[in-house]
Amino acid sequence: MNDPIAPRVTAMHATSSDTDRVKQEWTHKRNCAISPRQFVLFYLSLAAVSLGVACIVAWRGGWMVLPFTGLDLLVVGIAFVIYARHATDYEVIRLSPERLVVEQRSAQRLRQYEFNPRWVRIDIENLPRTRIVLRSAGRSVVIGVHLAQHRREAFARELRRCLAQVS
Repeated sequence: MNDPIAPRVTAMHATSSDTDRVKQEWTHKRNCAISPRQFVLFYLSLAAVSLGVACIVAWRGGWMVLPFTGLDLLVVGIAFVIYARHATDYEVIRLSPERLVVEQRSAQRLRQYEFNPRWVRIDIENLPRTRIVLRSAGRSVVIGVHLAQHRREAFARELRRCLAQVS
């Protein structure tokens, strides 16, 4: 069964040196059900239908429908742009014997965190929603935000197990 929300686990081996070899890699992505092209076509069809109905109503005397239809399409367009900016968000976690690297992309911003895997502590915070927090040397980063809620604790256990094997 191919679950789009489940983390993809792949083992990669770098050729640079044995100490920097990636032992485990997890990639978490958003589950987007529609491609960017389909998204644009959907918005254009929505705009065409809305403007078509608004023009018919305006032609029959209800001219105030046109500004409200324009406002409606503007608000929906803004919401679609915000959605599209985050459609390609992802998180990659790479574990090697010497370092744990977390790479997170949110909108057009790419952040990368590097930890010593022997010093990392994994905390699970059960606020209104479960969060996995990596802590080390006074720094912390929230990971697993693209995982379903019910999968986060299992992922944290798996990451703990892999960190224990590296130590």
